[in-house]
Amino acid sequence: MKKRVISAAVLALMFSFQAKAQNDTIATNYKKQKLKIEEINFISSYYTQDGDNSAVTGGVGTEKLTDIATNLEVILSKKDKKNNIHSFDLNLGVDSYTSASSDKIDPSSVSSASYQDVRVYPSADYNYTNVEKNYGLHAGVSFSAEFDYTSIGANIGFTKTSKDKNREFSVKGMAFFDTWKVILPIELRDDPSDNEANHLDTKPRTSYNLGLTLSQVINKKFQIALLADLGYQEGLLATKFNRVYFDDLSVNSEKLPSTRIKIPVGLRANYFLNDRIILRTFYRYYYDNWGINSHTISLEPSIKLTAFSSLSLPYRFYAQSEAKYFKPINQHQAIDEFYTSDYDLSKFSSNMIGLGYHLTDSDKGIFNIKRIHSLELRYGYYTRNNGLDSHIITLALQFK
Repeated sequence: MKKRVISAAVLALMFSFQAKAQNDTIATNYKKQKLKIEEINFISSYYTQDGDNSAVTGGVGTEKLTDIATNLEVILSKKDKKNNIHSFDLNLGVDSYTSASSDKIDPSSVSSASYQDVRVYPSADYNYTNVEKNYGLHAGVSFSAEFDYTSIGANIGFTKTSKDKNREFSVKGMAFFDTWKVILPIELRDDPSDNEANHLDTKPRTSYNLGLTLSQVINKKFQIALLADLGYQEGLLATKFNRVYFDDLSVNSEKLPSTRIKIPVGLRANYFLNDRIILRTFYRYYYDNWGINSHTISLEPSIKLTAFSSLSLPYRFYAQSEAKYFKPINQHQAIDEFYTSDYDLSKFSSNMIGLGYHLTDSDKGIFNIKRIHSLELRYGYYTRNNGLDSHIITLALQFK
């Protein structure tokens, strides 16, 4: 026994020396890497909508709005001496929109400051991937600012992948600390309808989210993922420049509870029908304590046209129940504690259908530009059964 123990000790010592020798070899061969640009993503979109249920004017009136959004993302990475990956994701987004309904906050002006606004939202994220132990860590910060609103965000996450790479679990926590500058309708600025906020007050809103995802490769053709994204908000959740007209023809600014709990859960499933067709499906059930329950179903077949291009046909159906604080114009009563005529909180259903084209570099470059690795062009048409329609067209370019 003693001999066997000694032999084991010798073997352990030998492996120790061998391991040390290997580590020394790695350490000797390792050359300190600098951060390198993995990819640059540029996305730009144009969005336009119209409808007749503006919340600013009490649930009636134009909802015409246009928005031009541009986003630039730079991803850098490097490997350390243990082959683990460190990556940095730097993002800058800018939205510029015009809103006809926002101009009705003060209809006496030809074109108020709220008619046109610009939102700027930079963010930075760090990701660490331990290749040997199959896990990753994530942390990031974000900022967003526009005319009457600023937001500071932070997030942290963890991902664990199984040894065979067929299963992955991730958890992500996010917190957003927002500040609103209260803008009241012109007729209520000297006589606020409630004691919740005065004109030009600053009010906080805090949001917490916890996202959980479990994905599993069932076989070569079938993959699924279970998703949950629990949310809690507190602070000023009403939009104070939204008007509410009561049954006695009086007008107040919108008033809603100061807390909200959101519980969405979903299932995503992708099936490879054959070498040319992939069917992506998604279902989500949503519940919140304001009384809204909703269902989302989406289908997106993707058809490979050539080895480097594909066509997708996304479709989404959505239906929700009415929040218990919503009523159309002139139907709220003075005894109501909370009230809104925002049709985003009404009962409605919607459909979205689109078309997407994706092209990947075939080693000749796209438009004869070698740096462009891929191009994607997508169009979407959205319609609600309460009259709101919108169009969006998006161009995405990836550079490597």
